[in-house]
Amino acid sequence: MFSGKKVLITAGPTYEPIDPVRFIGNHSTGKMGFALARSLAEQGAEVFLVAGPTSLSLQHPRVHVTTIMTADEMFAACQSKAKETDVWIFAAAVADYKPKDIAASKIKKSDASFTIELVKNVDIAATLGKQKRLDQFAVGFALETDQELENARGKLLRKNLDMVVLNSLRDPGAGFKHDTNKITIVKPTTVEEYELKAKDEVAQDILESIKAEWACLQKK
Repeated sequence: MFSGKKVLITAGPTYEPIDPVRFIGNHSTGKMGFALARSLAEQGAEVFLVAGPTSLSLQHPRVHVTTIMTADEMFAACQSKAKETDVWIFAAAVADYKPKDIAASKIKKSDASFTIELVKNVDIAATLGKQKRLDQFAVGFALETDQELENARGKLLRKNLDMVVLNSLRDPGAGFKHDTNKITIVKPTTVEEYELKAKDEVAQDILESIKAEWACLQKK
């Protein structure tokens, strides 16, 4: 099903600068997104991988990597490819907020505390979801600590996604900084639970689930 298709994938964290040496970020390594990109390319897809700061690399003739730093840069890169791609997989851990103002030089330590005013980043999946065509398929990721299914279902509807891959930080070996992951795939009418597996194996499970759901949508 993926042979000849074009797929947009986001991976890794975003870093939102505070000053020239400090930033707001998270612990995402990008491993899940890179595993998906590799598997899709091996199945014949042309992959556009938009990657935040990560130590990972991927060399494949059908994988085109764009490296970015901030959420705004990731959004711009995704927007440039959204219309021409068949599948969108938003696996990146995008920072929800960014500093309103970025200091031009390093902030010196002076008072016992200081305050940074934050503003919301663009919600990439939600914004592109408003533009999604019926022939396109969109996958979101959710990393939750409580009310996992409720929050994943909310994201599915709110962002016009076709499925959400849910991770819980309550599960040992899942989430950031691991070579393994334990996922639950949430779809409009079903919930699929999987055991803890290596991320390459998880990528295969996700792709098989996409195939099944996409095939059903194409029949409607």
